[in-house]
Amino acid sequence: MKRLTKQKQIMINELSNFNTFFDVDEFHNKVSNHKRIGIATIYRFLSDLENEAKIHSYTCNGRKIYSKNRNNHIHFICEKCNSKKHISIDKIDFISNYKNKVCHFQLDMYGICDNCGSN
Repeated sequence: MKRLTKQKQIMINELSNFNTFFDVDEFHNKVSNHKRIGIATIYRFLSDLENEAKIHSYTCNGRKIYSKNRNNHIHFICEKCNSKKHISIDKIDFISNYKNKVCHFQLDMYGICDNCGSN
């Protein structure tokens, strides 16, 4: 059993304040408001939580982001202007064969955005 240090308690408390996606820098900034905690400690803490399936990670704009929730992370990327938009989808029929096995997923969809499509 890992011991509960003051630093870890601060990180646990701050984690409870995040209700959406966050990255290491955002988390580090929040935690540093309370006590000086090194970035390596932050990475280790988040990695441990990820290994314990208490948080989930995704890749967004080349950076690793985290979520406490089992949110799916979906992008629509325009093939003409390369703009990227976060979207949500209502139906996930395409994973119906795995619906009892999938916890969360990340998906990048490519196409032409409305702006480029009208030009």
